[in-house]
Amino acid sequence: MSAGMGGFWPEPWLPQSLGSPGLALAAGLLLLVLCLSARRTRRRGEPPLIKGWLPYFGQALKLQKDPLGFMTTLQKQYGDIFTLLLGGKYITFILDPFHYTSVAKNQKLSFQIFTNKFLKRVFSIKKMITDSDLIDEIHSTYQFLQGKHLDILMESTMQNLKQVFEPQLLKTTSWNTEYLLPFCNSVIFETTFTTIYGNVLADDKKTFITELKDDFLKFDEKFTRLASGIPIELLGNLKSVRTKLIKDLTIESLAKLQGLSEVVQRRNDILEKYYMPKDTEIGAHHLGLLWASVTNTVPTMFWAMYYLLRHPKAMAVLRDEIDHLLQSTGQKKGPGFSIYLTREQLDSLVYLESTILEVLRLCSFSGIFRFVQEDLTLHLESQDCCLRKGDFVVIFPPILHHDPEIFEAPEEFRFDRFTENGKKKTTFFKRGKKLKYYHLPFGLGVSKCPGRFLAMVEIKQLLVVLLTYFDLEIIDNKPLELNYSRFLFGIPYPDSDVLFRYKIKS
Repeated sequence: MSAGMGGFWPEPWLPQSLGSPGLALAAGLLLLVLCLSARRTRRRGEPPLIKGWLPYFGQALKLQKDPLGFMTTLQKQYGDIFTLLLGGKYITFILDPFHYTSVAKNQKLSFQIFTNKFLKRVFSIKKMITDSDLIDEIHSTYQFLQGKHLDILMESTMQNLKQVFEPQLLKTTSWNTEYLLPFCNSVIFETTFTTIYGNVLADDKKTFITELKDDFLKFDEKFTRLASGIPIELLGNLKSVRTKLIKDLTIESLAKLQGLSEVVQRRNDILEKYYMPKDTEIGAHHLGLLWASVTNTVPTMFWAMYYLLRHPKAMAVLRDEIDHLLQSTGQKKGPGFSIYLTREQLDSLVYLESTILEVLRLCSFSGIFRFVQEDLTLHLESQDCCLRKGDFVVIFPPILHHDPEIFEAPEEFRFDRFTENGKKKTTFFKRGKKLKYYHLPFGLGVSKCPGRFLAMVEIKQLLVVLLTYFDLEIIDNKPLELNYSRFLFGIPYPDSDVLFRYKIKS
C-alpha cells in the first residue's frame, strides 16, 4: 500500500452526526483525552513541542486548511524538526531531506505497527496484527508487480484499455463532452480491476463493474473518516457498503472471473493457508489491494490530464515524442486500436515520464509514517533528537517537493522539469550537496509503495492512448485547488471539476 496512510484529523462535523447516546459517549471520551493530552510538557533533548491553544485538536485544523503554508511557517520559526499535537496524537515532523535516511533505517521506528492498526481499522483485517508469517508471505507477492511480471501486467493493461475504449470512444467522430473526474474514475477503475482481477464472463459485465465502482467510490469517500478512528457504525451505511465490497471479492466470487493476475493468484494461495475458505477476511485483503491500486492512480491521472489540457505546448511535445517513437518502431496510427509498446519503449518517453513526475511533485501530499516503539535518541546529521515511545515520526515530502532551492519556481507546472538535454534528470541539490532523495510520492524504504511501477505504467499507457487517438480540449479552463480532506493519504482530489471534450483524430 501507499506510504501516505495517515488518520489523525478530527472531523468538525462529528457531533452533528451522532445521536444523543453516541454524542454523550464521544463527549465523555473527548473530555478525558483533552485532560490527558493537555498535561504533556517537553523533555530535555526533545524537539520543540507545539500544542496550540486547542486541547486534543492541537494544530490539526490549521494544518489541514493549508498544509504547505502552515508547515513552511513552522519550519521558519522552529527549524526542520518539531513535534505537533494533532488530533490527540503527538507527531514529530522531519523536514530536512538529509535526515531521511536516519529515519528510514532506524529499526526502532516501525512502519508495520502503524500499518497493522490501519488495516484493522479500515478494512477489518485482523490477523496481520498477530501473525508475522502471514505478513511475510503477503509481502512476498510484491515480486509479481515488478520485472517480467510487470511486463505481463502491461500487456493485460493495454488489452483492457482496448476493451474500454474501442466499443464507445473510437466511435466518437464528433466532440463528446464529459467532466474530467468521472472520466478518469471510470477508465482507471475498469482497467485496473480487469488487469488485476480479470474479466467478468457474464453478459452483465458492465453492470457488475459499474456497481462495484460505485460502491468503491462510496467507501473511498468516507475513507479518511474511517481511518481517523471514527467507528464505522457512526458513518451511515459505510459498514454495509464495505461488507458488500468484501463479498464481491471473496475467493468464491473471484472464481467467476477469467484471467486473474499472478499477484492475485499467489495471494489467494497464501490466504487459503491462513483462513477458512468462507472467511470474509479474505475479501477484506482483496479490498485493501484494490483500494491501494486505484485510490491514488485516479487523482494522479486527473491532474496529469488537467495540466496537459491547460498547457497545449506540453501536450504538443508529448504528442511529438510519442509519434516519433511509433514511427521508429514501424507502427502506424490507423483505424482501430493497434499500437503496442514495451516497457523499455515506454521508459524512453522522457517527457511523458517527466510530466507525470511533475504532477506527483505538485500534487502528492503523503506523509511517510513511523511508530516510535520505545524512547530513543535519533542521531541526525545536524543534531540529536529524543523521541518518545508511542509518538509518531513523519517525513513530509511536500516541503521537499516545493523547496525553491531544489526546484526553481516550485509552484509552477513545468512538464520538462525532470529532463535535461533530452534525457532523464536525476541530479538535484540543496545547500550545494547532491540529494539522495528529491522526489518521494511513493514513500521511502520499507514503506515504499510496491505498486508504484504498475501505477506509473498504467498512467503512461493511458496517456499514450489518449494523445495518440484523440483530440482533447478543455472547456472549463479554470484554476483548480487541491482538496485537503485526504491530506496525508496520498494524492488529493480537486476541490471542483472541469468539463473537457474529446473526439477521434481525423
